Amino acid sequence: MLELQEMSAGYRATAVVSGVSLRFVPGRILVLAGPNGCGKSTLLRTALGLQPRLGGRILLDGVELSALSPRQIAQRAAFMAQSRSVPNITAGRLVLHGRFPYLSYPRRYQKRDRETARRALEWVGGAGLADRPLTELSGGQRQKIYLAMALAQDTETILMDEPTTFLDVRHQLEVMALARKLAEEGRAVGIVLHDLCLALRYADRIALLHGGGLLDYGPPEALYERGLLEKAFGVSLGRVRTEDGVQYYYRPLSGRGIISEDKVRK
Repeated sequence: MLELQEMSAGYRATAVVSGVSLRFVPGRILVLAGPNGCGKSTLLRTALGLQPRLGGRILLDGVELSALSPRQIAQRAAFMAQSRSVPNITAGRLVLHGRFPYLSYPRRYQKRDRETARRALEWVGGAGLADRPLTELSGGQRQKIYLAMALAQDTETILMDEPTTFLDVRHQLEVMALARKLAEEGRAVGIVLHDLCLALRYADRIALLHGGGLLDYGPPEALYERGLLEKAFGVSLGRVRTEDGVQYYYRPLSGRGIISEDKVRK
């Protein structure tokens, strides 16, 4: 489990978010939501030591993050970045990169590494893509491959930074369905999302970041009822109960605009 205690994160000496306390709990999807520039991605990267924290504590499986080496962190938590280059290698070779934290020098893959990578590809439905160059894959196919690489790390915690960006609706739903499956298997899943309807549909808990800190936190239904999601994003949301459960949708704004941070906090 990954736990943030009054953590502050930013760049150089300037905090983007301050005093955030959250837990990424096994078996749950925690979605980080908030307007552009509120610090969602910064928080996620700081939580795994990919950039220095400015304050507070970070515990990974009960151990202070600063006491762990980058390799030890990578053996406990995987990170799926938003922006990535597309190397000219096959999908199968990329998935094998997820085994790097377990390799000693010189890096030579063992039978276990290849088997773990194979299972990860099968798990995301990408077994047929193993021999395809990444440069020939669609955006949705690449996302599956990058998720398989994260799975190949064989960690209990998986963090994803905007995994649905630039994907069409079908592939967005596929990625979120895979995230749900990960949680059902007992992993702690943290996801940065911009789409509120996806967040409300798939999250077990939502952390709403706004104005430099954690504005609201709780189950999707509770955040919807309190209305702070609408105010923070300047949108109008509706919901309808269907045989597949509660579904959320955007409604016409009717002249409503984004309100100031001061008003959101009131």
